[in-house]
Amino acid sequence: MKRFSFILLVSIFITNCSSVEKKGNVTISGTIKGLKKGTLYLQRIQDTMLVNVDSVVVDGNSEFVMQSQVKEPEIHYLYLDKEDGIQYNDRIDFFAEPGEVIITTSLSDFEKDVKVIGGKNQEKFDEYKKMIKRFNERNLRLIKEDFEASKQKDEEKLMENDIAYKKLLRQKYLYTINFAMNNKKLEVSPYITLKEIYDANIKYLDTVAKSLSPKVKKSLYGKQLTKYIEDRKTKEKQGTTDYKKE
Repeated sequence: MKRFSFILLVSIFITNCSSVEKKGNVTISGTIKGLKKGTLYLQRIQDTMLVNVDSVVVDGNSEFVMQSQVKEPEIHYLYLDKEDGIQYNDRIDFFAEPGEVIITTSLSDFEKDVKVIGGKNQEKFDEYKKMIKRFNERNLRLIKEDFEASKQKDEEKLMENDIAYKKLLRQKYLYTINFAMNNKKLEVSPYITLKEIYDANIKYLDTVAKSLSPKVKKSLYGKQLTKYIEDRKTKEKQGTTDYKKE
């Protein structure tokens, strides 16, 4: 499934801040098992660009401490530069909110081995990602079955898989909508809505937006969701949108 542009497209614009923030109201610490040498970057999205907030050069000690300043819960990224030419496979996303965030992972599987201890938004973000992982695994199985069916020219199986895929996609969308509405008092709600189901039927997005608490509506992601819905409605009235109607 294609990703919402405000999340993915910014990834191609990476800028290094000349002076990183050394003091803040969020402390990010942790350990990367097996890491002997490398550079860790703490990143966030600022004005549609992914910028470095802080950095640590690891040389023998796999532990790290970095800081950020936030006004509200906001997604940050922990990026490990292994100088392997792969920019996007070594990045962990997490919610940074005032206080302490502890991240542990490994060098061998930086993204999959990660465990994050943080605030309420992070707890719910982890819960959501565990369920979405199941959807993605089922989708991967369908892709593999599709590949085999194509080789065998099994039209019946291909049709079955198409039905199964649409059902799975609908289940994912409904789960996300229900999750967002059940967590309407947390910033994770509008964030996952924008990230995972931005191309859902506009009435579902509207339902999520209207359910948000006043505080979350005024948050960074709450405002982004509201603006996105308004833009979608304008485009749909003009007949210029190509979004799905799930």
